[in-house]
Amino acid sequence: MGHGSTKTHYRAAFDGFNPQRVARYNQRKQASLLLNPGIIRNRLKIASAIRNAKAFLSIQKEFGSFDSYIWQFVGGKPRVNKWRSGQRVPARTEESDAMSKDLKLRGFNFVGSTICYAFMQAVGMVNDHSVECFRYAQVNRAGRRRA
Repeated sequence: MGHGSTKTHYRAAFDGFNPQRVARYNQRKQASLLLNPGIIRNRLKIASAIRNAKAFLSIQKEFGSFDSYIWQFVGGKPRVNKWRSGQRVPARTEESDAMSKDLKLRGFNFVGSTICYAFMQAVGMVNDHSVECFRYAQVNRAGRRRA
């Protein structure tokens, strides 16, 4: 696989994750990605990246931005949970179920509810840090600045 992080390999292989470029990938580009040892060489996942890029661009066009679209699933502001250490954080919620269903209707794939919930956590749509964690307050402050 060579040196560098997996993220670096994907960023290079998929043109910096530029959705306009990825949406235009043809069979030759897909074939070259299948030969790239720096990424997972799965035909379905590569085709999915192209399909998802097209769906992403469609959402941007319809809603003005992907951000405007995606934040509707939490009412435009971060959902702040109050978990205690040792409590089990869910792998999916009604919101992530709704996001998954809508993304699939719009042409996305590989976007199940668990993946959607992990995305929501990663981008700050949901704060699932335990209240004892130092990141809990930091994430809440960052979320308030967004609203």
